[in-house]
Amino acid sequence: MEGLSERDRAILNVIFDPLQAHGSIDFSKNEDLDTLNQSETDPLAEDVLLIVKKAISCAESDNFDECFRLFEEALRKAPSSPSILNDRAQALRLAGRDNEALEDLHMAVKFSQGKGKAGIRALCQRGILYRYMKEDQKAKDDFTLAAEAGSSFARSQLVALNPYAAMCNAMLREITLKSTQH
Repeated sequence: MEGLSERDRAILNVIFDPLQAHGSIDFSKNEDLDTLNQSETDPLAEDVLLIVKKAISCAESDNFDECFRLFEEALRKAPSSPSILNDRAQALRLAGRDNEALEDLHMAVKFSQGKGKAGIRALCQRGILYRYMKEDQKAKDDFTLAAEAGSSFARSQLVALNPYAAMCNAMLREITLKSTQH
C-alpha cells in the first residue's frame, strides 16, 4: 500500500468501509457489544433470567417444546423485552422456523428502537436472516444501523455485502500470495 496515491487510498477506504461515504460514523471508538450502552433499557428480573437460561438450554438440547413453553412464560412476565424476543428468535431459527424468528426480531427492534445490546443484536440477527433469505438490501439496512451503533460484526457484514470489497479482497490475496512466493 506504500505506492498508492492519496486518491487510491481514499477509494480503497470507501470500498472497505462502505459507511465512510456517509461521513458521520466514527469507528475509531468501535466498541464491543458487551460494553455498548451500559444503560441498557431491558433489565430483566432474576426469576425471568433463570427462565430464559433454561429455555436456551432446552434449545441447545433440541427440546424445542419445552424451550418455547419457557420463552412464553418469560414473555408473560416481560412482554416487551427485546432481549427475550431476540433469544427466542435464535431458538426459532434453530428449530427451522425462520418466519416466526423474523417476526420476533421485528418486535425486538421495535421495542429496543435498535438501541442497546439487545437492539443491536436483533438488528444483526435480522440482517443475517435477511441474507439467508437473499434479501440483501434489507440485510444491508439492518447492518448499517447496527454498524452506526458501533457493531464491528455489522461493519464486517457490510464489507462482505459490498461486491467491490470482495473483488479487492481477492486481488489483495492474490498479490500477497504472489509476493510471498518470490
